[in-house]
Amino acid sequence: MMTLPDVQGTFLQAVSALADAPLTQIAERLRDALSPYVWSSALVIFTEDCTGRPQKKAGDDVIISRVSIAELERLRASLHNDGPWQGDAEVAGTPRRVLAIKFAPSNALLVITEPNPVEADSAQGSPVALVEYLWQIAARRIQEKVADAPPSYLMESRAASTERVRVTAELVDMHSTTLETLLAALRASSLDDASARSTVSDLTARALVALRTVSDRTTDLVEEPVAMAFGRLQEDLRPLTRFSGVNVQFIEPPLNGRALPGEVAHAARAVVRGLVLAMMEQPEVRRIRAQWDCDGDNLLVNVRDDGQGALSADATTIGRLERRVQALSGNMQIDVMPGWGADVSVTLPLDAPTGPIGDVTGWNLAARELEVLQHLAAGQRNRSIALALNISENTVKFHVRNLFKKLSVSSRTEAIALAHSHGVR
Repeated sequence: MMTLPDVQGTFLQAVSALADAPLTQIAERLRDALSPYVWSSALVIFTEDCTGRPQKKAGDDVIISRVSIAELERLRASLHNDGPWQGDAEVAGTPRRVLAIKFAPSNALLVITEPNPVEADSAQGSPVALVEYLWQIAARRIQEKVADAPPSYLMESRAASTERVRVTAELVDMHSTTLETLLAALRASSLDDASARSTVSDLTARALVALRTVSDRTTDLVEEPVAMAFGRLQEDLRPLTRFSGVNVQFIEPPLNGRALPGEVAHAARAVVRGLVLAMMEQPEVRRIRAQWDCDGDNLLVNVRDDGQGALSADATTIGRLERRVQALSGNMQIDVMPGWGADVSVTLPLDAPTGPIGDVTGWNLAARELEVLQHLAAGQRNRSIALALNISENTVKFHVRNLFKKLSVSSRTEAIALAHSHGVR
């Protein structure tokens, strides 16, 4: 532990403000406390103590809105000791000069971008030493607040974390399918080298387009007609079925089936993709059948193969898919029959559990902000919200920015998860 620097009243006031800081304001308080000694364009705290809100940020919006967990993890991994480090690192997609310090007890990381020490009396000590001392106070404050956090905070944290995992899992499923398709094309004995290169290039180009548009594609539709949603599943899997040598049969749902909420359609496609890939990894699988149906209240999914019953219900992939189903209050049943194959049935409710809106008074939302949050939680885009509330799209963006600040979140995904944890839908 460092010794207290020899400083005057201003520094002691900063220490006092940090020691009393709520978690939602810890980054702003720390940046304010450091400003007399080190100017910075932005300040980012990366801590795994807060699972749903691992980043706490203050400063330039261009930086704090774009900094990623992957960048912070890489920077933290590159630090070989707990002392201050200064150098160039990629932050918010751009190489920047940074001052970074780890906090050993929790492995938390402080990142200050474009640090510029302010000249001060030598009696105040080195600016970097002052940064290190104040960072230790802030990091310990985070530890204490999380340890004493009420159940409501933990629920919000878990909700945001779960939503992040859900989105990541969906992307993993999508691109696992793409990579399996590329490998199948490269291994296909029916294609010569030139044809294989052409096919792989075309598949890769389409996958890159899908990656660039996935955000709009997965959030723009609040509901999808069931036939359209199933058609997208067939389109996703068609290249794989072409080269894998496994006959994948699609039993389409009724054309007049009830439209699917966006999250149900996305989850159903991800689950079927994951099951098809898992079944193809078994030996002696020649045929897989995927079927959707709808009973008015639930989407009914069935996937079965004709293998030897080698699919393990305890496999990591199956466990991940089952958690995805449970997140939507659904159910998954797996029947593995030695010598006859595997049969997986999934039931996904079309209506989310309803309940009263919880206590959101702590967010200090204006009436219009709460309306925007409710539309946001329902999966609507800014343009749809503007039309529903008869306001401009720029006004919606203004309210969304204010919501991010008041909810202490950095993305629509986290805002939606937090809203759902309080019954706002």
